[in-house]
Amino acid sequence: MPVPETTSAESFERFVGGELLRVARVATDLFLKRTDAWLTLYLRNARRLKLSGHADRVRVVEGDVLDTKALEAAMSGQDVVYANLDGQLEQQARCIVKAMEKTGLKRLIFISSMGIYDEIPGERHGSILDPYCKSASIIEASRLDDTILRPAWLNDRDEIAYGTTRKGEPFKNASEVVSRKSVADLVVKLAMTPRLEIGSSLGVHKTA
Repeated sequence: MPVPETTSAESFERFVGGELLRVARVATDLFLKRTDAWLTLYLRNARRLKLSGHADRVRVVEGDVLDTKALEAAMSGQDVVYANLDGQLEQQARCIVKAMEKTGLKRLIFISSMGIYDEIPGERHGSILDPYCKSASIIEASRLDDTILRPAWLNDRDEIAYGTTRKGEPFKNASEVVSRKSVADLVVKLAMTPRLEIGSSLGVHKTA
C-alpha cells in the first residue's frame, strides 16, 4: 500500500507531537522525502533529534505535551497533528484535545496499540493497556477529525507490507510483527489525503 506522490502548498504544515519515538522518526523521514510538507516537531528533548535532510522544512519546538499553553502555541498555523506518545497517555490525550479545540485545529492522527478493544482473537487486554484504552476513548469522544492507529508489535525492517482492520473487526495476524516503516507509510498517507479515514480506528497488521 504505497503512499502516492502528493504535493501541497508551502503553507501546508504537519505537527508531530510527543517524543520522536521510532515510528515517528521514520514518519518524519518519509514526510520530508515524499512530500513538500513543512513539519513542526514538538519534543521533550530536541538534542536527540537527527534529521537525514531537508532540515529547512522543519521547525523544532522543545516542550512537554502536558504544557497546554506551549502546545497551543506550537500548534498555531498547523493543518494536521500526528501524535506518537509515551508516558502519561490519558493526561496527554486530554491536553492534545484541549489545545486543538482552543486553536481550532481539527485533524488528528493518534497512535495507540492493538488490543484496546479486546479485538485480538483468544486474548483479553491486561492492565498494561489501560492507558491506551483510556487515551483512545478521550480521542474518540472529542469533536476532532481523528484517526486512531493500533499497530501490532513492531520491528525496524526496511519494508512496507501491511493491512488494516476496523474497530469491531478481529485483529489479523496479531502474532506477526509489522515494520515501523509500514505504520509510518500509513501515517503519511492519512496526513496528506484530506478526510481519509476520519473517525476510523484502524488496526495495522503485517501482510506477506
